[in-house]
Amino acid sequence: MTDTPQWLDDEAGPIVRPYALIRGRTRSSGDTFDLIATVSAIGDPPADLSPELLRIFRVARHPISVADVAVEIDLPVGVVRVMLGDLRDHGLITVSAPATAGSRPNEGILKEVINGLRAL
Repeated sequence: MTDTPQWLDDEAGPIVRPYALIRGRTRSSGDTFDLIATVSAIGDPPADLSPELLRIFRVARHPISVADVAVEIDLPVGVVRVMLGDLRDHGLITVSAPATAGSRPNEGILKEVINGLRAL
């Protein structure tokens, strides 16, 4: 028999709800994070960093997208964005915006491609 309490199982979910981790905030200060923006941790984490922020910091040791951070730490993207904003405000991460899309193809070329595909 184990000594751990059995009042919580794997299906019960987290003890602390995600909105409580970010104190009910829905946005971080500053710009919002694009889902494919890349975040990277800088330096060493301070000793007083919360466990959740420390998890994000550790995941971001290597460049990782915002969406992948949410997957890795199993929290909603909205919560992760607020927490990333906190880390950015403290100078603990850098954020690289995704590359902008190039010029759009000419409409005439697209029509020719469609017509060519239909001809097959």
